[in-house]
Amino acid sequence: AAVPAGGLALLLGALLWRALHGAPLTELSGDQDFQLFLQRNLEFTRKIRGDVAALQRVVCDTLQLCKEDELVLVRQDLHIAQAPLEQCHKRTFQAETCFSQIRAGLHIYHGSLATIQALLPGHTGLVETLQLDMANLSSNIQQQMEDLGLATVTYPTENQDTLPTFSSNFHHQVGGFFILANFQRFLETAYRALRHLTSL
Repeated sequence: AAVPAGGLALLLGALLWRALHGAPLTELSGDQDFQLFLQRNLEFTRKIRGDVAALQRVVCDTLQLCKEDELVLVRQDLHIAQAPLEQCHKRTFQAETCFSQIRAGLHIYHGSLATIQALLPGHTGLVETLQLDMANLSSNIQQQMEDLGLATVTYPTENQDTLPTFSSNFHHQVGGFFILANFQRFLETAYRALRHLTSL
């Protein structure tokens, strides 16, 4: 017999509740909707990673900023933080907090991309596509969390966070380099976390 949609959400919520508190996610992994969500968003994350890599190539080609180890000393002056994703590592994995951290990170990087847009005015289209994909990924995760009965945070459409200020054009360029490098690492962790859920 088909389970009504509300019943399914309650069932998934109960399963995830158990999973978050030490029980295996095996029951959830068999759910087709959840697997479909994971597959779709693994693809989405892969596409976003490709777009970030394309921007990194532009920064390398046009600004000659290609190697992170050559810029480490400048980085110390810039105070560019990495969005946390410690709840998405296997050792401490918790689905609810991992999803929340992915969404919070996407929100932070969505705003940070204004720095990239100012740096690469000729590539506004790519930056805007990336921002749109990030907003869609965040909203997909929010929808899935709501379907599972998990708490979500609503972020304002316009990012009110203050962007980093740079003391020179060179610092702005290096700042853009590290924003993209940090974002790429963030996406790799998020991708691994989603893939980890498909294998449970």
